[in-house]
Amino acid sequence: MDEVVDGVRPAVLAAWMRERELVDGPVHVARISGGHSNLTFRVSDDAGSVWALRRPPTGGVLATAHDMSREWRFISTLAPTPVPVPDPVAYCDDADVIGAEFYLMGFVDGVVPGDPESGERIPQDIRRSCGLDVADVLAELHAVDPDEVGLGDLHRPGSYLERQLRRWHRQVHESAIEDLSAVDEAHRLLTERMPATGETRIAHGDYRPGNLSFGADGRIAAIFDWELATLGEPLADLGWVLASWARPDDTQRAITTGPTAADGWPERDEVAQRYAERSGRDLSELPYFLAFARWRSACIGAGVYTRYKRGNMGSGAQVGPELEQRAEQVVTEAEAALAALA
Repeated sequence: MDEVVDGVRPAVLAAWMRERELVDGPVHVARISGGHSNLTFRVSDDAGSVWALRRPPTGGVLATAHDMSREWRFISTLAPTPVPVPDPVAYCDDADVIGAEFYLMGFVDGVVPGDPESGERIPQDIRRSCGLDVADVLAELHAVDPDEVGLGDLHRPGSYLERQLRRWHRQVHESAIEDLSAVDEAHRLLTERMPATGETRIAHGDYRPGNLSFGADGRIAAIFDWELATLGEPLADLGWVLASWARPDDTQRAITTGPTAADGWPERDEVAQRYAERSGRDLSELPYFLAFARWRSACIGAGVYTRYKRGNMGSGAQVGPELEQRAEQVVTEAEAALAALA
């Protein structure tokens, strides 16, 4: 029987790649650790070429939540711009190849600091440069005019925040989380206090150090994981990365794991100020977007918990106490959003 790696058959994938003159022989496939939604694999051949493959989770998923063609469109559109993205290689919408649509991109060398341990690979003397480049690259992304690069058709009528609040509230109520009282109350307050619609730009949706590859020069080599990208409020991205930015004296945990609690990384207010300087944007509404980030994190966490619970996350599925901690974290994040709105 052919080897299968979380839904990917290397022999079938190799045949598809040979048709596109990407390889001459077999390929080797390995799941890359990290990530709680779309799956990422390292694909290599005997000649030493390496790619990354992205596909949806292996079980039943929300149809709009894992649109690989959308991810592909963002990275292929941004590739000619100053925004650092992986090289787009090929997209496949034929589910017969690996069981779902997928795309290949160039494999980017560098450190992707998704947790404190991997962050230790970044030397202390360049961590400040890395942290400030997080702000610089985000400002660069938000400087791109969606209409000028061909993404204008993604504009949707109405408010980005209204759509986000509606979408995530609906999805969280489709999850396996039982206690949604704090999520619902935070949703009510965020809806009541929603700021006026600002400038529409490309919003990555999960911009943080764990989705960035840092080079030895302290610069960002690529932004990964575009599955939540859309056109929306730039400050939503800034609020997300700052809510992810742990520091040693924090009393509240960051919404994601990352490297920034270690020595050498800049403080959150330094990152925010750098972004303001590079982008020219007013940050007076940033507190709202920090609360929104906490609430949205709770909703996303509910979806991750549900996919793990239903066995849709491949061979890395969690069980037992670790899984239940995810359910508890959903409530904790929703309560943190309420505290930020108090």
